Amino acid sequence: MKVRTLLLLCFFVIIVVCLIPILPVCMLFNFQAPLFAIGKWAVRLSVKFLGIKLDVGGLEHVDPTNSYVFMANHLSFIDGPLLVTLIPHRVRVILKKVIFSIPVLGTGMRYVGFVPVDRKGIKAGKASIERAARLMKERGYSFLVFPEGTRSLDGNLGKFKRGGFFLALESGAPIVPIEIKGTFGLMPKGSFFVKKGDIRVTFLKPIPVRGYDVDHLPGLMEQVRMSILADAQERKT
Repeated sequence: MKVRTLLLLCFFVIIVVCLIPILPVCMLFNFQAPLFAIGKWAVRLSVKFLGIKLDVGGLEHVDPTNSYVFMANHLSFIDGPLLVTLIPHRVRVILKKVIFSIPVLGTGMRYVGFVPVDRKGIKAGKASIERAARLMKERGYSFLVFPEGTRSLDGNLGKFKRGGFFLALESGAPIVPIEIKGTFGLMPKGSFFVKKGDIRVTFLKPIPVRGYDVDHLPGLMEQVRMSILADAQERKT
């Protein structure tokens, strides 16, 4: 699988190079759809090329006409690109600020509405949440959040951070928990190469945030966490 991963890396480098003339044209004429189409095509092709078998369930819980804050467990670098491809919405992501420094790719992500966040400052984090909430209200976007804040080191669900839950409260959008299974074994944190295998992605029932406020945030966080854990436990039995 090392050879396949290296070939795939070369493939993405070629895509980025090809985007150099395409991106300015899209920005000039305000075309975002072509950039997303290219990205989703590349991810789908990558999944097939790497020999990954994908099983997706629970999409019936998601209304494609509503905005949501999608919250998933985070096992691997694969998770983000895969979920952006699978979520049937105009979904955006809040990402580490450093990612936006990647030439071409960073500019494209910022242009289509991905939101950078600086984790070192509380004010900067709050500004990112406010910007994301504004995009949800004004443009009807959904957002993908990994509430653990980073990839798991052992495959278990880690402690949740509050940022994504503030976004849900600010936007008023329901939270859709997502349980990912299989990506940790294919590409755990610290690994560069992707293995062949199976991935299961389950979209769980939306959790309304109406009635919750900052004082009751721990209860909302626990409800989302237990939803993901319960689905994982159910699949083990």
